[in-house]
Amino acid sequence: MFTKAIVRKPAETFANGITTANLGKPDYNLTLKQHEAYCKALIKCGLELIVLDADPNFPDSCFVEDTAVVTKNFGIIARPGDQRRLGEEVEIKKVLKPLLKLHYIKEPGKLDGGDIMQADEKFYIGLSNRTNLSGSKQLKEVLSAYNYDVFSVPVCNLLHFKTGVNYLGENNLLVHTEFCSKDDFMSYNRIIVDNDEEYAANSLRINDYVLTPKGFPKTKASIEKLGYQIIELEMSEFQKMDGGLSCLSLRF
Repeated sequence: MFTKAIVRKPAETFANGITTANLGKPDYNLTLKQHEAYCKALIKCGLELIVLDADPNFPDSCFVEDTAVVTKNFGIIARPGDQRRLGEEVEIKKVLKPLLKLHYIKEPGKLDGGDIMQADEKFYIGLSNRTNLSGSKQLKEVLSAYNYDVFSVPVCNLLHFKTGVNYLGENNLLVHTEFCSKDDFMSYNRIIVDNDEEYAANSLRINDYVLTPKGFPKTKASIEKLGYQIIELEMSEFQKMDGGLSCLSLRF
């Protein structure tokens, strides 16, 4: 069970962030409304929120997941893989330090939290343009010391590992149809997400609910068939900036 989450309000500079989506410029007021609805959903899932102020110096900083990997007992402060995001992790470190034992990814390691997925006692590390071999090796060393099984998986044609693969619990795994390494997950009950709904591959299990982006009926129906309660959220403005549901919080 998760009990806490860290979120950060989107800054007025949000539209200046990094994106490859080609979906237009986000509307800032709508971004704030969608973020507020997201926070309310986390509270409905039973989480106590730690809400950080917006940081206009870092347009992407509402995507706090990339700054750390957290469990109930310890955290790893990441080292963002895009130079423009280096520094976002500093405040996250300050917030987590009183709460958890911390470890750190060090240079030349690069690691984004969006490339790291926990599935019960296993961790999967996506080797992407944002997470390199050094970052992966450093993280694996920490996780192995806590007796987790750790696997590295190459990421092709996607920004982050969790852009295309997300664990729902009970051996159920959402997998984007084009994910190049989906054979790594043959032991799971795989729910394949079609190309026309690929954004919904980043759905998020939190306690008794699964958060899904609104507007993807096939994926929603597949998740509902498994017996999960769903909270649908409008995510259009975050999608414009390459962000998904998992990106917007650190849950532990």
